[in-house]
Amino acid sequence: MSRVIDDVREFRTVAGLAAVAGFVDGVGFVALGGFFLSFITGNSTRSAVMLVGGDLGAVAVGLSIVATFVVGVIVGGVVGAVADRRRRSAVLATVAVLLALAGVVHLLVHATLPSALVLTAGMGALNAAFARRGGAVAVTYMTGMLVTAGLRVADRVLGRGTATWLQPLGLWTALTLGAVAGAAAYRLLGFTAPAIALAVVVLAAGVAYRAGQ
Repeated sequence: MSRVIDDVREFRTVAGLAAVAGFVDGVGFVALGGFFLSFITGNSTRSAVMLVGGDLGAVAVGLSIVATFVVGVIVGGVVGAVADRRRRSAVLATVAVLLALAGVVHLLVHATLPSALVLTAGMGALNAAFARRGGAVAVTYMTGMLVTAGLRVADRVLGRGTATWLQPLGLWTALTLGAVAGAAAYRLLGFTAPAIALAVVVLAAGVAYRAGQ
């Protein structure tokens, strides 16, 4: 469930991290030839289609990404719960470690999939940074945000709502532009491109820590 983000600074943080998720997704999509590292629904659908087509290798890749993403969410949730009031900075620090580890793995094994799986775990963990009992802010997936934007426009048309549709649309835009940047960066820098996402996450973790979050 997605919730409304009331604080402007928090919205900017979420938008920035959504852009990071899009960036990593763009890198993964190009590197793996059409698999996503944070848009897990897309991998689920592709795996199902590939299963019907008999491409078991592609099915294995897709399902391994799905499983690794879930593991990342669990890790992020546990870290966040243990950190309590420092949840955001602790989870973001964990994401940063995973992004850095992906680079190390790539240098050691010179294979894309193992590194991509570590990146996927990082994207799963990223969703735990803003989790609360009242719901979670979508960071790596934006379908719900588009639905929210559309329903809010519908309420405006009917004259029975005042909630802004720009906020959810802005998050979708951030993720989409991040994906554009990620795909372009991968074509220029190869698998060193995630270092850009790492720098942004480290900065966000530092800001959250200084804010006592």
